[in-house]
Amino acid sequence: MRDALGGDLPEEGEHATAVLEELVQAADPGLVASPGPRYFGFVTGGALPAALAADWMTAAWDQIGSYEVMSPANAAVEATCERWLLDLLGLPAGASAGFVTGAQGANTTCLAAARHAVLRDAGWNVEERGLADAPTIDVVVGAQAHATIFRSLRLLGLGEGTARRIPADDQGRMDARALEHALRDSDGPAIVCAQAGEVNTGAFDPLEAIAQCCAQRGAWLHVDGAFGLWAAASPRLRHLVRGAERADSWATDAHKWLNVPYDSGVAIVAHPDVHRAAMGVSGAYLPAADERREPVAYVPEASRRARAFAVYAALRSLGRRGVAELVERCCDLARQMAEALHAAPGMRVVNDVVLNQVLVRLDDPSATADALAAIQADGTCWVGGTTWNGEPAIRVSISNWSTTADDVARSAAVIASSVRSAVP
Repeated sequence: MRDALGGDLPEEGEHATAVLEELVQAADPGLVASPGPRYFGFVTGGALPAALAADWMTAAWDQIGSYEVMSPANAAVEATCERWLLDLLGLPAGASAGFVTGAQGANTTCLAAARHAVLRDAGWNVEERGLADAPTIDVVVGAQAHATIFRSLRLLGLGEGTARRIPADDQGRMDARALEHALRDSDGPAIVCAQAGEVNTGAFDPLEAIAQCCAQRGAWLHVDGAFGLWAAASPRLRHLVRGAERADSWATDAHKWLNVPYDSGVAIVAHPDVHRAAMGVSGAYLPAADERREPVAYVPEASRRARAFAVYAALRSLGRRGVAELVERCCDLARQMAEALHAAPGMRVVNDVVLNQVLVRLDDPSATADALAAIQADGTCWVGGTTWNGEPAIRVSISNWSTTADDVARSAAVIASSVRSAVP
């Protein structure tokens, strides 16, 4: 592919049609069917028809998503999506939302707001004075916190090695009692990162108990809910996120369970003034915010595409009931997958299937790599490998709007046969 797509930059330009035709031909062998209904390797959604079309229009309109004066349409759509999302996810109506690239951008934005708030309360302006000589921030995370949390800590100068890890149970849920004891051991600024939807098991930290610990300690509570926060949209599943509404910030992805095209994440902060203080930008040539909701004030990017159009189209095309049904259907399909794999010889499901994640361990762990290779070579579905509690496992993630019960049945049969062939 590099040979086909590479070579020297041509001295003279080529006709657009020829460029595009050759690009399609050269790229085709390297395209992954990740929008398809049997792609279970990562927590990725497909693209809803309305969201995909809106994304095409976004590219054609080529709007700059930074200021209202640059695109009044984008500014209005962001404000509408902010209101709809807060309502749908059961979060405080006065919170603010920034439309970022994904959960990595959302976690970084939210933790920048957290850093501002806890240091401000300690009498330190981190935006003006930086972190040199600043009060130490006690960052506390669960043992199974997602990798993006630690990269955010690196980017923000807090250091991933400084985070204190709280023990988790066999499903990856943070031990709230251990957190309570840990918070007693320190004073001063503190940030706690909890999780709604562990990436291997789908498990939820006990958010209500964690929120209580943070309230007693005066710690900022951030919830990483890249895909799990969408459980709040389902009357049947929202008990899993009970207590999340008490947090100070939340990160989630729209290109996961809302099924919009990449890249689309949402950084939500309960305190808009803190959000703006951490992310705001000013310049003599830039419009003053005044009373307007300027999109640039809630994200780390200055120039960016107007990515909220696809979110708007997805939410309107589904409606409140449609979002709930999408989430619930994926969870039902995950249970179908778990039941089929549990009944197959040579492997066992090791997680409580509370959401859309199925975690499978082979009776012979040494055969995991061969089983994965056989599944992926077959081409019926794609699943990925992981490590859970020090041992290899296979992870199945179901979050695509187009996945059906037949897709699950076909895929489960291939997974079972591949395991049988891989085990000596």
